[in-house]
Amino acid sequence: MTFPPQPGAAQAVLRRMFDAAIASAQPALCVPRHLPAPGSVGKGRLLVIGAGKASAAMARAVEEHWPGPLSGLVVTRYGYAAPCERIEIVEASHPVPDDAGLQAARRMLDLVHGLGKDDLVLCLISGGGSSLLPLPAPGLTLDDKQVIGRALLKSGASIGEMNCVRRHLSAIKGGRLAAACHPARVLTLLISDVPGDRPIDIASGPTVADPTSCADALDVLRRHAIEPPAAVREVLTSGRGESIKPGDPRLAGAETRIIAAPQMALEAACAVARAAGLGTHILGDSIEGEAREVAKVLAGVALQVAERSQPFIAPCVLLSGGETTVTVRGNGRGGRNVEFLLSLAIALDGHPRIHALAGDTDGVDGQEEIAGACLQPDSLARARSLGLRPRDALANNDAHAFFARLGDSLITGPTLTNVNDFRALLIEAGIP
Repeated sequence: MTFPPQPGAAQAVLRRMFDAAIASAQPALCVPRHLPAPGSVGKGRLLVIGAGKASAAMARAVEEHWPGPLSGLVVTRYGYAAPCERIEIVEASHPVPDDAGLQAARRMLDLVHGLGKDDLVLCLISGGGSSLLPLPAPGLTLDDKQVIGRALLKSGASIGEMNCVRRHLSAIKGGRLAAACHPARVLTLLISDVPGDRPIDIASGPTVADPTSCADALDVLRRHAIEPPAAVREVLTSGRGESIKPGDPRLAGAETRIIAAPQMALEAACAVARAAGLGTHILGDSIEGEAREVAKVLAGVALQVAERSQPFIAPCVLLSGGETTVTVRGNGRGGRNVEFLLSLAIALDGHPRIHALAGDTDGVDGQEEIAGACLQPDSLARARSLGLRPRDALANNDAHAFFARLGDSLITGPTLTNVNDFRALLIEAGIP
């Protein structure tokens, strides 16, 4: 029997899979079981701090499940606040930082100053924290950080490369926040949005030791032909930007737990697909590379499945996560997920049995309040009937405008979580 059994079923399944992936990483689900035992604080106090797109929802989950006194400060993206009574929620800019984030970072360091060994700091970290805690290293300004941030976003640098630079230009990231909490204990709960779930790359690792160096950060800038402001170059070449290194005694009382990650979201999507009678295959939860090039590879795999029944038999779904990059050369409206999908559409050339969905689980692809888009077998034909030129749109990094004209944009609103990109290709069985 072929799938789908009726028109529109493929897109409906893909959307249910995406929704399940987001639901699996909701802080209300994953935070409570990782909270410390109430008696573990003893005669000290519990201070809650954090940053990221999911941090406000994480803070709300803490308040709802912690029976004792607590206080704190958390910074999240504009529009991502969640109602809290004892933990202050501050909103700031992402992906380019602003003064609201800078002031919140300063206040956070002030809050943890002077803590004692009986105190416990609960740090809630999720993707987006790098931009939301933009406290510059001494000698740098917020403008310096913004210039470097914009250049990195356009360069095609990986998230690991970007965060290496950010750590060495910061007064709070790269383990510095945990060091400032010493001698208090620090428990960090992480919602991962990075390939490989490396704690040092989640919000640039404010509470974990950093094995990279200023020389590594300079090398990233060199590889991507980014000429930094003079003050930035001086901080890196002088070594003044060195972060907290492994073995530092101030981090001896710091513990880190990953409570949600891309793999968990992909597995939740698998369950939806299997319930619909589809074979499911996770190709990887940490795929990186240029979005348009990754699309060409996955298109090749999907076509091989559709036409050769190799390496899988249709009907099936190919799932992947991770964080692709986009080297911006045009001036259109784009993001890495829609760029992937537009390149995929061109490579598939309207194959009649392949559908796809790509979106960011935080609900924001690039700088647009759009999570991603859907691709149908007739997408290219509909685009051309509207006078759209897919290759020109791709060259101009204008995929958001392309899919918006088709009515195929994927809009979720703030999801209050973030486990990175979600890509699903659904291949229908051929007619015997």
